[in-house]
Amino acid sequence: MPRAAVPVTSASRSGVALTPTTGDPVNNHYVDNDGRTGIIVKNAGSTVARTVTFRLARTVDGFSVSPRTESLAVGEEQLFGPFAISEYGGRLLVDVDNAELKLTPIRI
Repeated sequence: MPRAAVPVTSASRSGVALTPTTGDPVNNHYVDNDGRTGIIVKNAGSTVARTVTFRLARTVDGFSVSPRTESLAVGEEQLFGPFAISEYGGRLLVDVDNAELKLTPIRI
């Protein structure tokens, strides 16, 4: 299944405007990961908690490793990362359970 690419914003001394991407629970997303990548996730919903899942790229004895799943309360915004390349790979796979989640990848 194809995933939608989410561009990473790099900070600068002059500042930068952060533009979130609406979560796509059908196709999900990927972010290019250089080991300094972080993702600001916001639950813009007004009724229930939502979850975001970060898929690990590594395997143990040929078996995939359980993904990292985090829950965000209504209105909560949280920074996740950085994501080690050895664990998550050069292409970080991000799944959301609802379009109420907004994703903003940044370089930390």
